[in-house]
Amino acid sequence: MHGALGTTVLHELGQYVSRQTAMDLNRGDAGLDAKVARLLDANLDRAREGLRVVEDWCRFGLDRDDLVITLKDWRQRLGALHREEYKQARSTETDSGAGLDHPAQLDRHRPDHVVAANCARVQEALRVLEEFARNNTPSLAQTAATIRYGLYDLEVTCLEATRAGRRHSRLNDAQVCLLTCPSTDLVPTVEQALRSGVQMVQYREKTANDRQQLEQATTLAELCRRYGALFIVNDRIDLALAVNADGVHLGQDDLPTDVARRLIGTERLLGRSTHTLDEVRRADEEGCDYLGLGPAFSTSVKPEKAPIDLNLLTEATDVTHRPIFAIGGIDANNVPTLIEHGCRHIAVIGAIMKANDPAAASQALLRLLSRPHF
Repeated sequence: MHGALGTTVLHELGQYVSRQTAMDLNRGDAGLDAKVARLLDANLDRAREGLRVVEDWCRFGLDRDDLVITLKDWRQRLGALHREEYKQARSTETDSGAGLDHPAQLDRHRPDHVVAANCARVQEALRVLEEFARNNTPSLAQTAATIRYGLYDLEVTCLEATRAGRRHSRLNDAQVCLLTCPSTDLVPTVEQALRSGVQMVQYREKTANDRQQLEQATTLAELCRRYGALFIVNDRIDLALAVNADGVHLGQDDLPTDVARRLIGTERLLGRSTHTLDEVRRADEEGCDYLGLGPAFSTSVKPEKAPIDLNLLTEATDVTHRPIFAIGGIDANNVPTLIEHGCRHIAVIGAIMKANDPAAASQALLRLLSRPHF
C-alpha cells in the first residue's frame, strides 16, 4: 500500500495542478474577498505545519522514507499554491484565535497521540480550503481534497507503525510474563500482578468454550490496557484479533510464522515457543518478535517435556537479539540460576497464579530480575 499510495496521489496531483493552473489564472483573483484570502492563508499554514509534524515523526521516529516522500510532496504542492495575496491578507494582531490553547493539547503524552492530533488538524484545514477555494482557485480546492483523502490512508499506516514500535519497546522492558491458567480468581489474580508491576500477560486457556474465552480475554485485555501492560493470546489468532490484543503466541505445531504474520499484521507481536537452538534460530530468521524457551525446569503443565540444558539460554542470546522468555517450572527459588545463564525475561504460571499472595509473588520475581547483575 505504501508505494501505491504515494504513486497514485502524486500522479493525480501532478495531472490536475498542471491542468488547472492556467484556468485559475484566467479566472483571476482580483475580486477575492480579503477575509477569504486571510482564511485561505491561515488554513494553508495550518495544513503545512501539521504535515511537517507527521513527516518529521515518520522520518526520525519510524525511518519510513516512503511516508516521508509522500508527506513532503504534499507540503510542497500546498506551498506552491500558497499565493502572495493570501499572505498579504494575514493579520495575526487582529486574529481573535491567535495564541489560544486547548486542554486537550496537554493530553498528548505519546507519539501516536501527536500523530493523530496533527492528522486531524490537517484534514480539517484541507476541508476548509476545499470549501472556500472552490470558486476562486479550483486547483487549490482539488489538491486539498486529494491530499485529504490520501491522508486518511497514510494516517492509518503511520499510527500502526507507531503503535508497533511502542509495543516492541514495552516488550523489551517486560521482565515477567504471566501466563494464565483456569482459576475462579482469574481476574483478581491478574490485576494483583499488574498492580505489582508485571508488564505482560498471556491468556492461556485450553478448556473453556469460545464464548467463555472471548469474555475472559475481553476483560483481561481491558485490564492490561488500564495498567499499560501487553496482552498476548496463546494460540488463538482469531481471539487475539477479536479483543484487539497486542499479539499472539504460537507453539511449534501451530501456524507457520509467515501465515500468522499475514493474519495479525506487522503492528502486533508474534511469539513462538522453542526448545532447541535450531528452533530459536529459525524463529529469529522468520521474524518472530520474541521467543519462549524451555522448559527450564520440570513442570506440571507439560510433564512429558524434559528440562532443557540451561546453557541453551546463554547460547540462544548469541543467536538472536530478540527477547527470550525462559519458561517452565520457574519460581523465586530458581530465578537466580536462570540469571547466571544470562536470562533477562521469564514467563511463569503457578508462581503467581497459584500463590497465596499473587502481589507479593510478583514483586519478589521482579526484584530478583531487577538486581544489577546484567
